[in-house]
Amino acid sequence: MAPTKPLRQGEFVALMAALFATIAISIDAMLPALPQIAATLTPDAPNRAQLVVTSFVFGMGLGTLFAGPLADAFGRKAVILAGALVYVLAAIACYFSQSLEALLIARVVQGIGASAPRVVTTAMIRDLFHGRDMARVMSLVMTVFTLVPAVAPLMGQGVIAIADWHAIFLVYVAFAAVIILWMALRLPETMPADKRRPLSISALWLATKELFGHRIVTLSILAQTLTLASLFSLLSSQQGIFEQRFDRAETFPTWFGIIALVSISGSIFNARMVMRLGMRRVLIGAYTGAVAITVALLALIWSGVMPEPLAFPAHVLWSIVMFAMMGLSLGNLNALAMEPVGHIAGLAASVIASISTVLSVLIAIPVGLAFDGTVVPLMAGVAVFITLALVIVRQSAR
Repeated sequence: MAPTKPLRQGEFVALMAALFATIAISIDAMLPALPQIAATLTPDAPNRAQLVVTSFVFGMGLGTLFAGPLADAFGRKAVILAGALVYVLAAIACYFSQSLEALLIARVVQGIGASAPRVVTTAMIRDLFHGRDMARVMSLVMTVFTLVPAVAPLMGQGVIAIADWHAIFLVYVAFAAVIILWMALRLPETMPADKRRPLSISALWLATKELFGHRIVTLSILAQTLTLASLFSLLSSQQGIFEQRFDRAETFPTWFGIIALVSISGSIFNARMVMRLGMRRVLIGAYTGAVAITVALLALIWSGVMPEPLAFPAHVLWSIVMFAMMGLSLGNLNALAMEPVGHIAGLAASVIASISTVLSVLIAIPVGLAFDGTVVPLMAGVAVFITLALVIVRQSAR
């Protein structure tokens, strides 16, 4: 029997965060495995191993384009369940992969499956909340969600110690099964049958034209693209920086967890302040602070003034600022974009997330592959991305 009683806000936030966590665990648990994957599957070009991260994100971006319209037509829960099945089957294919090419193809498919909980979760939140209330709930969800990156690399390292990197994909299967069972038993459908939109090409085209008729939606997509490009560049390069620049490969999962836990303050601050300051003012402050510290550190590194004993603490501090900036920006950008399009929330969430994700991966991959054993390519790329995002958000305020 399908549940009918609405969830209390605490459990709703926890469930939405768990659904989002499918994405985080699928990315972050792989980070400690990148050296082993490189040694096993691509020893002649070890930098290619980071494509295991971006291929998943690319597939997620592609699948996101279809998940929302399907959720508008068939309901939110049915689409998440179908996506979970694709995700699990692709994880099993990853487990049996014996070449980098096979692994990357399976990861793209796994990302397509993960796109369902990603975009449909946003639509479910929009079904129940709007405006600053939605921004606040998104911030609470992201606050809980941020705990996952703190433990996922440690989990991946633990699995590798017991078995090998292939076994991480079996953990993905178990995690997905638990979350989907929780949703199926506890969460009522948030999209009633009488509000669903028939799936048709003409309806999708008209709704997409309407979506891009809103200037704030277009600007939000551009800002999200640049913000996500910073995130994916950071995730792709971080393990290599810890290993090659700072000789801390063994302690990387621990440091990554510390960074994630401390940076959760960004989401907590946003949940408190967005109701008082508004979404744009929080965004402008977050981007301005991120650009300032990135440019300052780049100047110290390029000039040779940075003392070597301070290089690692400075990088940890910078990473915390970057992750905190994500917590202060992505939820607000989503809320700004979704506010005028609540009646087509599923399609809107799909198009916004799909375009921003695919474009962000395309511009983040060159930054990741430019890694040369130093932090300079990463910081330079992030400085450009966040500066442009700041300009765009300022334009949206006019």
